[in-house]
Amino acid sequence: MPDVLVLVDHDGERVHKSTYELLRAARRLGDPAAVVVGTPGTAARLRDALARHGARRVYAAESTEADEFLGTPAVDALERAVLDLAAEAASPAAVLVSATTAGTEVAGRLAARLDAGLLIDAVDLDPSGVATQIVFGGSCTVRSQVTHGIPVIALRPGSFEPEEHPVEAAELQLTLPPVDPAASARVTARRAAVAGDRPELTEAAVVVSGGRGVGGADGFKVVEELADALGGAVGASRAAVDAGYYPHRYQVGQTGKSVSPQLYIALGISGAIQHLAGMQTSRTIVAVNKDPEAPVLDLADYGVVGDLFAVAPRLTREVAARRSTG
Repeated sequence: MPDVLVLVDHDGERVHKSTYELLRAARRLGDPAAVVVGTPGTAARLRDALARHGARRVYAAESTEADEFLGTPAVDALERAVLDLAAEAASPAAVLVSATTAGTEVAGRLAARLDAGLLIDAVDLDPSGVATQIVFGGSCTVRSQVTHGIPVIALRPGSFEPEEHPVEAAELQLTLPPVDPAASARVTARRAAVAGDRPELTEAAVVVSGGRGVGGADGFKVVEELADALGGAVGASRAAVDAGYYPHRYQVGQTGKSVSPQLYIALGISGAIQHLAGMQTSRTIVAVNKDPEAPVLDLADYGVVGDLFAVAPRLTREVAARRSTG
């Protein structure tokens, strides 16, 4: 079977959940081959975890300056992996990246270099290479396929459930070319976001989001308490973020982050189309809103017409009670 190149998202010590999702998606098209971009030694630390999820090859694209530039080292690594496979007369079936802000930029630049077709924000992928996408702000679902060159596909995090598939992984070296500082953005400093004990928004199995209906920053306490009871992440609508209720990095929607958790709970969110575009692929959606005409109730699997400050605390107590009894 042909290789399917997967760009690995990692923090240097840990593979992110979105990469395991990509590896599972890659198995639909061929044999997953993971491309690790980082400083020397990174691939060796991550190889066993990648092998457990089906990566038969681990390409080590390492250099001392790999973390000093935005995007360019990853584009260079994927291009070099494609060319190396082509030299073996075995071009990859596709290149998969996570549809994050950084991943989407890498995908676009790689497709331009390869003169290849590009599919962005796919939520499903079948064995023939046909991708399902949510487009036009979530108002339409389309099925698309690349017909020119090697498909470059950015998959929305949360679209696939990770699944272990242990294999033996061979580590191969990729030599990265020197980065031209004049043509690349250099990282001058990094500052970790204060995330606490909650999972990262795009990787969480449960997301509890608050909207304008929470009434203010203090109102988000009920959102956080329910999220913590469920072991989930906290999200926010654009209206809540614009009003200063919650930081922008937690915004869910077309202009924020796209999520596809197993459970999405919307508290006080009316359901503007830009918000729905970022969460409508969630497996199960629960909405609580005082307005029986709120658009989010039409999308929800379970809708509660009521005061979120009465409903959410009761739900939190019930979840906590059930967990305490095992």
